[in-house]
Amino acid sequence: MPHIAMVSIPAHGHVNPSLEIVRTLVARGHRVTYANATSFAGTVQGAGAELKPYESTLPTTNDGWAGDDIDQVTLFLDDAIAMLPQLRAAYQDDRPDLFLYDIAGAPARILAEEWGVPAIQLSPTFVAWDGYEQDMAPMIEAMRADPRGAEYYRRFTAWLTESGSSVIDGPAFMGRPERSLALIPRALQMNADRVDPAVYDFVGPILGDRSAQGTWSRPAGAEKVLLVSLGSAFTKHPDFYRRAVAAFGSLPGWHTVLQIGSQVDPAELGEVPESVEVHSWVPQLAILEQADAFLTHAGMGGSSEGLYCGVPMIAAPQAADQFANAEQLAALGVGRVVDSATVTADELRKALLQLTSDPAVAARCAEIREELRTNGGADRAADLIEAALPAATTV
Repeated sequence: MPHIAMVSIPAHGHVNPSLEIVRTLVARGHRVTYANATSFAGTVQGAGAELKPYESTLPTTNDGWAGDDIDQVTLFLDDAIAMLPQLRAAYQDDRPDLFLYDIAGAPARILAEEWGVPAIQLSPTFVAWDGYEQDMAPMIEAMRADPRGAEYYRRFTAWLTESGSSVIDGPAFMGRPERSLALIPRALQMNADRVDPAVYDFVGPILGDRSAQGTWSRPAGAEKVLLVSLGSAFTKHPDFYRRAVAAFGSLPGWHTVLQIGSQVDPAELGEVPESVEVHSWVPQLAILEQADAFLTHAGMGGSSEGLYCGVPMIAAPQAADQFANAEQLAALGVGRVVDSATVTADELRKALLQLTSDPAVAARCAEIREELRTNGGADRAADLIEAALPAATTV
């Protein structure tokens, strides 16, 4: 039985995009192990894989992620350095025939090279394009000019060198894999026409059966449904939620589902009308399949699900790639971008009504929805992975 090893970090945005691929590979008769923290044991086992536990050093609270880009990439480097010896110990006597690795599970690339097995990156976000390094040069040079950034790059190169990697430049090691499956819609990829098809295949979004997360039914009498969610990480924004309630709670015919996360007490919202239901967590895809609009933080997962379900989106980015995603949604003609810190209730209401009354937006949403549902998917991803297995191990 071929053994495929998946390596990722304990974060939903890095785990969820690959789960249906894992499930499909298991169904095809492969043995799949999954290196992650024990907090994701249920998720991993639910997809049919065997957990290979390791201790992650990444923060488990929002406060731990405070700081700028240099602080955050340093956290990922620290985790990678701590992960490598744990991966080597876990797989030394159980070597896989192929490694799959999330962008934050890149130590698997080192082991794959050391042990002479193929490796495929599974990217839940943008991938590099021709000219990427030149386009990113100002940002990288600014980081290198900061003593903390210079130390980050020095440590990265030293670690790769000590680990025996043939690629010792940090940005190239992370951003230039030998082979990659992009688990995002090609529509969200920046400079998609400049991405090398010999290295990258766009197979996303891969959503699969989410029934285990629960169901949701459109209330009787709700003419239109709006989902408001800032994702699972940066959700401590009670003032923004209050503005959302003020913006949408009195709109005739509209029913709003408001996800506020675990860090906000519903009592902080004040009086909430019957047309707004408030939850700490919701089965997002189940709601989006029935929704007419989506107010999102524009994370890659949420943006992809919104496109897959064909709903117009108001994007209120919070961090990381969300700002680029938000701008891309607007460029695609399916979204509007707002600043969650300053947008007023009136502006939110106006954005919603403009988006949902524009025939051009509706047509573009339908076009992209059809494209995503007819291309890519878990079966195509599994086909590409099986094609990379050594010939003697194929099912």
